[in-house]
Amino acid sequence: MDIKERLRTFLGAEAAGWVMNMSHDDFDGITELRLRADKPMFVRIGGEDYVLTRRGKTANVGFQGAYRPSAEDIAETMERISQYSFYAFETELSHGYITLPGGHRVGIAGQAVIENGVVQAWRHISSINFRVAHSVKGCGDEVLPFLYENNRIHHTMIISPPGAGKTTLLRDIIRQISDGGLTVGLVDERSEVAGCFRGIPQNDVGLRTDVLDGCPKPEGMHMLLRAMAPDVIAVDELGGREDAKAVEAVLTAGVRLLCTAHGDSFEDVMKNPGLAGLISRKVFGRYIVLSAPGAKPQILDGGGSS
Repeated sequence: MDIKERLRTFLGAEAAGWVMNMSHDDFDGITELRLRADKPMFVRIGGEDYVLTRRGKTANVGFQGAYRPSAEDIAETMERISQYSFYAFETELSHGYITLPGGHRVGIAGQAVIENGVVQAWRHISSINFRVAHSVKGCGDEVLPFLYENNRIHHTMIISPPGAGKTTLLRDIIRQISDGGLTVGLVDERSEVAGCFRGIPQNDVGLRTDVLDGCPKPEGMHMLLRAMAPDVIAVDELGGREDAKAVEAVLTAGVRLLCTAHGDSFEDVMKNPGLAGLISRKVFGRYIVLSAPGAKPQILDGGGSS
């Protein structure tokens, strides 16, 4: 199912009608779709925000004729996203998102129900953000030769701010090294890399890749080491102290690590308390820094030098 049909399926009828006014090329480039109750609906394409009118997308700063979803439109969209069963998705919703088949993530905001300091449910949802996943086969071609030395892959970290393409690049590197002969264990905690549906990857992550879907990263890394004998372990959005502890087990086992992390730069990631120790010890042999969607990647060595 392509992006256009996916959005038609999960958006409420009114919202879907406005979105379908966009051109085919718009759907190829869309990365986010934001609905806020009684506010203009925004679509992000190529890093730029547009509003939707009856004629399609526009950069109209005055928002004349822009579609403004109602609270009822938001509610209908959430019913479709949850397949009319909030209970089935309550665990994901407690984290503020739902992952759709294909790896697309829907973030939510509104009035939370708190019990013992933890979000248990949502009483009113007023904002929805569709983050559209794109598989771009071949996007790793430029960086892949730099990740190897003496026929062995470096421990590698991909760094970028949200929406700049780190998960897309991670997916393609996994696919290429897996098809190239390495056994890859992927811990896909948020189901965004492989985009599993009923446990089966919907995105191409290679012939020799085993996926732990929806599994927390620290537990998943340990499980893969114990049971799946990977050559490489891949994880998206490394960051916490528990993640760093699990990385130590990966290093001890002699398995290579491929990961991503949020940050605008190498120096930015150095400030992360969970990662600073690994970086200062030069655990990673390569860093790939993405500054914006489509920008040329910056490749750094273990000391952060280009």
